[in-house]
Amino acid sequence: MLTTALALILAHLLADYPLQNSWIIANKKRPEAMAAHIGVVFLLTLLALRAEILPALAITGAHLVIDVIKTHAAPNRLWAYLGDQLAHFATIGAVLWVWPELGLLWPEATLWVQYLLAISAGLILCVFAGGPAVGLLMADFSEIQHVGLPAAGRMIGVLERALIYLMVMAGQPAGIGFLIAAKSILRFDTVSKDQRASEYVIIGTLASFGWALLISYGTLSLITFTGITPPHLESASQLP
Repeated sequence: MLTTALALILAHLLADYPLQNSWIIANKKRPEAMAAHIGVVFLLTLLALRAEILPALAITGAHLVIDVIKTHAAPNRLWAYLGDQLAHFATIGAVLWVWPELGLLWPEATLWVQYLLAISAGLILCVFAGGPAVGLLMADFSEIQHVGLPAAGRMIGVLERALIYLMVMAGQPAGIGFLIAAKSILRFDTVSKDQRASEYVIIGTLASFGWALLISYGTLSLITFTGITPPHLESASQLP
């Protein structure tokens, strides 16, 4: 069951983040954009379920309903974004409960397969899902103007969350302190001249780092407590 659950979670995260391009996101209220997204969801879910049509249709149908509600009825706020993702995960859990035989779909799965599924899902959740979460949190401070490269802040967030995830999974969380120090030094000239910009950077940085640490250690805990760490990696992925 664990392998099937991880495969479904990874399929969902791939469809919602790396494979949902900017055109789909910007035009989600248009039927063709929603259809393109739902088509990707169905194909990846079908792959994760090894061509089991009915449960794949159930997950895809629920995904469509949840996305329609979020797109047309829910406010563009952090709580709605988090609620949307929790609803998708709950749908996966419900389908596995209704069809318990789905737990037998991957009998040949090794510890390596489960481990790679878990760290891949954690990486997407940490790096890509964190961007919208932090952005929505910072929406209340949108009046603060910043002069810089277009989308540079978003790329910095992606890179810092990826580095934090890598450090935690490699068993080297002390490196996060150097990352904080480096960012503080690089941002010093900007924040020292403008208190509002300083506060904005601090809030955004803490939110991004907090998200990354939460997801990284959550993934590490899942791997540790389910016992899916390959033997020769156990020493590198121990919880501190």
